[in-house]
Amino acid sequence: MDLIERLSEGNRQYIERSDQAVREDTAVNGQHPYAIVICCADSRVIPEQIFNVGIGELFVIRVAGNVLDKHQLGSVEYAAAHLHCKLVVILGHTGCGAVDAAVNGHGDGFISYITEDILEAVGEERDLLQACKKNVRHGVNRIQNEFHKHPENGDIDIRGAVYDVFTGKVEWLTV
Repeated sequence: MDLIERLSEGNRQYIERSDQAVREDTAVNGQHPYAIVICCADSRVIPEQIFNVGIGELFVIRVAGNVLDKHQLGSVEYAAAHLHCKLVVILGHTGCGAVDAAVNGHGDGFISYITEDILEAVGEERDLLQACKKNVRHGVNRIQNEFHKHPENGDIDIRGAVYDVFTGKVEWLTV
């Protein structure tokens, strides 16, 4: 089976097992997510599965290293202001390749945009778990600072967490 066939078969299975009524409702009436999750693009980190939610419940923004630039911040602002999401979660994870690349100096090419941002967040920290937590806290602080400048976005709860890819557990961080 080639890769397109594999994806097509997966789509067929998804259609069979997902809730058609929910799909149709969100197609007709729009999305109404209650939380924004900014997470890594790592294929092991699937917020909808980690938090056991369905279609339309989360507004998910995925980017390697869960870093934030103007595009991600614009997406957060959109979800907060227009979709009325009241919670933002920055979700890091154990075993993050982007954090590892930053800490160990392996960010070449376009990857350097990501690793430079992570290095700004983690400073001299070289323990990968602690670096991951610092990177998450950096993201939380950045969104808090940006939202403080734009109170028109409303009152938003901004939290940080780390997902353990081995155990599946989410650890909520204090900032």
